[in-house]
Amino acid sequence: MPTLARQNDVFVLDLGDGENRIDRDWVAAVETALKEVEEAEGPRALVTTGTGKFYSNGLDWLSAHDDDRHDFTVRVHELFVRLLCLPVITVAAVQGHAFGAGAIFSLAHDFRVMRADRGYWCLPEAHMGMPFPRGMAALVQARLTPHIAQEAMLTSRRYGGPEAEAAHIVDRAVTEDAVCGTALEIAAAHAAKAGDALGTTKARMVTGVLAALRDIDAPPG
Repeated sequence: MPTLARQNDVFVLDLGDGENRIDRDWVAAVETALKEVEEAEGPRALVTTGTGKFYSNGLDWLSAHDDDRHDFTVRVHELFVRLLCLPVITVAAVQGHAFGAGAIFSLAHDFRVMRADRGYWCLPEAHMGMPFPRGMAALVQARLTPHIAQEAMLTSRRYGGPEAEAAHIVDRAVTEDAVCGTALEIAAAHAAKAGDALGTTKARMVTGVLAALRDIDAPPG
């Protein structure tokens, strides 16, 4: 399960050491961590990472029964909203595979660092025959160029670190031992900017995305 620690001005949220699938318990743990970061005082920033093969392998639909999938989707979208608006600089240290909603979770950060030699960033929904929820689609399209968003969403291409950097999906692709260190450097350099003004600016940059994430169709009745 996700655990939060602090290194000087940077909070480090370890997403876990398994597949780190996004289920209800995982979401609750991340929400608690984000609340602690948000309510802390003084200079601060946030790095998220995983331990092992996966950064996050996406949504765990098996944890949500058919009758509560709508509520689960709402909860995940609310988590993305909170991360997008968090009043600190956030950096995803993608040390392993990031698939589906796990890849989209990385896009909700301000910056991304990815391992260059192993691991893929991928949106497999087209390959799986699944439509993107409106809010997640809006987030992907806001963060990526139109060409790359189309390619990623329609072909389910797997991007390695160098390809992801070239496509501007991530900001840096570095060696395995430099992923967390690079993310920490980026985060620490901007820790002094934390505060309500930063959160407001971040929210105003993605007003359309926030609206889409909050506009969840009511479940069929």
